[in-house]
Amino acid sequence: MATDYDAPRRDEVDLGEDSLEELKARRVDSQSAAVDVDEAEVAESFELPGADLADEELTVKVLPMQSDEFRCGRCFLVHHRSQLAVERNGELICRECA
Repeated sequence: MATDYDAPRRDEVDLGEDSLEELKARRVDSQSAAVDVDEAEVAESFELPGADLADEELTVKVLPMQSDEFRCGRCFLVHHRSQLAVERNGELICRECA
């Protein structure tokens, strides 16, 4: 059960004074009428900002691999030569994959 820590606290004496009818009424009032909400329908109604990227072009400048870089033979990422761990059968392996 959720607890509202900002609500004023009540003494033990005050807690005993609540009648059963009052407690039942509070319980009914706090229940939500929208229990069976389909989450998929609710999610489809939201539109994320920038979600439609169909007409967009990439504006990233791609540089060719530099002379001090290598492509790992296992993860296929381009790393700086300082990340070179081993060379096996002509295949360069980075430190993360070694």
